[in-house]
Amino acid sequence: MDSFDKEILEILQKNNLTPQRDIGETIGLSAAAVQRRIKRMREEGIIKKDISILEREALGNPVTLIVEVFLESEQIDLIDETKKLFVSCLAVQQCYYVTGESDFVLVIIAKSMADYEKLTRELFFANKNVKRFRTVVAMGVEKLGLNIPITL
Repeated sequence: MDSFDKEILEILQKNNLTPQRDIGETIGLSAAAVQRRIKRMREEGIIKKDISILEREALGNPVTLIVEVFLESEQIDLIDETKKLFVSCLAVQQCYYVTGESDFVLVIIAKSMADYEKLTRELFFANKNVKRFRTVVAMGVEKLGLNIPITL
C-alpha cells in the first residue's frame, strides 16, 4: 500500500459513495487508476465491506446494550458453537472474543427491554455453556463508526 491507497481509504471511510472521479481529483490520480486501486484493495481484503450506517431509532431499535458473556467451559468446540450463535443473531451488531475475566463482549440493539429479555433467553439462558452475563444499557450513542486511523 502506498500513499495513494491510504488517501483513497481515508476518503472512502468518510463516504464510500464518493465518485471515483472526485477521489482522483482530490489525490491527483485518474478515475480509472482509483477504480483499479479500489478493486485491488477489495480483492486483497483490505476493503472488507461497503456499508451504510442506519439510524437505529428511526428503524425502531433505540436500545443499545453492551453485554459481557462468561462461559462455563473453554472447550474449543463449545466456544466455536457460541461464536456461531452470536454471529448469526441479527440483534448482535458486534461480537468480540476477548481475554480477561469475560469471554465475549457483544454490542446488541433491541426495540425494547422486553425484546432484549426475550433475546437473553435465546442467547444466554438456553446456552448451557453460558455461565453468566452482565449487561450495560447505553444511555446514548455518542460515537458510532468503524473508521481505522490511517497514517499517511
